[in-house]
Amino acid sequence: MRMNQKNTGISDIKEIYFIGIGGIGMSAVARYFRSRGVKVSGYDRTETQLTKNLIEEGIEVHYNEDLDKIPKDAGVVVYTPAVPQEHKELQYYQSNGFNVIKRSDILQLITESSFNICVAGTHGKTTTSTMAAHLLRDSGFGCNAFLGGLSANYDTNFWADEKNVCVIEADEYDRSFLKLSPDVAVITAMDADHLDIYGNDENVKQAFKDFAERVKDGGLLVKKFGLDRLMKATRTLSYSLQNNSADVYAENIRLKDGGYEFDVAMPDNLIDNLQLNMGGMHNVENMTAAIAVASSLKIENEKIRKAVSSFKGVKRRFEYIFKKNDLTFVDDYAHHPEELKALVNSVKTLFPQKKCTVIFQPHLFTRTRDFAQEFAEVLDMAHQVVLLPVYPARELPIEGVNADLLLSKMKLDDKSVKGKEELLKWIETDFNKRRNKEFGEVIVTAGAGDIDKLVLPIKEILEK
Repeated sequence: MRMNQKNTGISDIKEIYFIGIGGIGMSAVARYFRSRGVKVSGYDRTETQLTKNLIEEGIEVHYNEDLDKIPKDAGVVVYTPAVPQEHKELQYYQSNGFNVIKRSDILQLITESSFNICVAGTHGKTTTSTMAAHLLRDSGFGCNAFLGGLSANYDTNFWADEKNVCVIEADEYDRSFLKLSPDVAVITAMDADHLDIYGNDENVKQAFKDFAERVKDGGLLVKKFGLDRLMKATRTLSYSLQNNSADVYAENIRLKDGGYEFDVAMPDNLIDNLQLNMGGMHNVENMTAAIAVASSLKIENEKIRKAVSSFKGVKRRFEYIFKKNDLTFVDDYAHHPEELKALVNSVKTLFPQKKCTVIFQPHLFTRTRDFAQEFAEVLDMAHQVVLLPVYPARELPIEGVNADLLLSKMKLDDKSVKGKEELLKWIETDFNKRRNKEFGEVIVTAGAGDIDKLVLPIKEILEK
């Protein structure tokens, strides 16, 4: 049965099917419908811990394109743009009159009648949206959260609340965020990325400008200081790590136990003695933006202070796998040169005496091609680098674009390309036996592909 998308309300949906349900953004929406008692099922290409969790929560998931396993009476079918157009299930639904829409369309439907806090940016958006959602939840203000990462506090990328407030990670890929209607918008960065979609840097910037213009009348735009090309909303606050020319900024930053103590100054408020228990100076800046949002909602300073100190971070966002005197292991989702730069800088600031080894998995052939020189320059900041082969995700190979391309542009002496099995063997036979135990070392795994599956095996080898 086909339902007209424009006339479909959320309450009309009794059964929904997701093609690509294992994606971090898709699974959040699937969990939303499950929380409302809707029958939810889906397909994904590979089994992951996330799809296993969905099954445990009562959502059916299968892993092969099988027309016998799909619901024939789904009211809505949601697919991710990463799914190829020749996908058998997608073609079936499209050719048989079903209501087939993108994730961005269903998010638009969900948020049409709610108060929306939408966090966008080419990097920083997952951490900042999770921080903002945690501040609202922990303070008792309340919110529904649609996140692009797993909150370490709650071990989920979605939670429901009776309050009609949504915190949404606003994704710029495929221009999805232009379907949202923010009451509060946050823009963390707008560096060139997804050039396979946008073509050039100017188009990326224009999309963020268009997103800023979607802030509702009377709404608030919280933008990183220096993003002056953005149109102003009814109210605009700029934020910065430490630049006191911004409206909101951190000051008196002190290192403490791998985290930070700091104050946040705002035009008409000051919150002192904040404690953030995660690494990375960029995360102090992200929290500064989240605090600006919470304060604009009139949440009391003491509640904000308590929520900041209880924030445990986001899985794979400067996540400490373990911290020991002679060895620290950090895992991070960094897959853009600017993200990788912030990661390596933070490691070297927090652990200045320790040797830094970065294991990096490039993500997408187009991104590797477009930013090869930038990646090489950032990787050269480490003391030792091991590159894994490029993770293709939705792309086909591009001739001459591979991990060796990055290696050839790097000036660092201690660099190599290794396969996954070769990497694990190297850690066991070489790295583990030769590492500096006097001054200590930091090992970092970084990337947005499937490098996360190596974290546990690496941890087990290092802890032997």
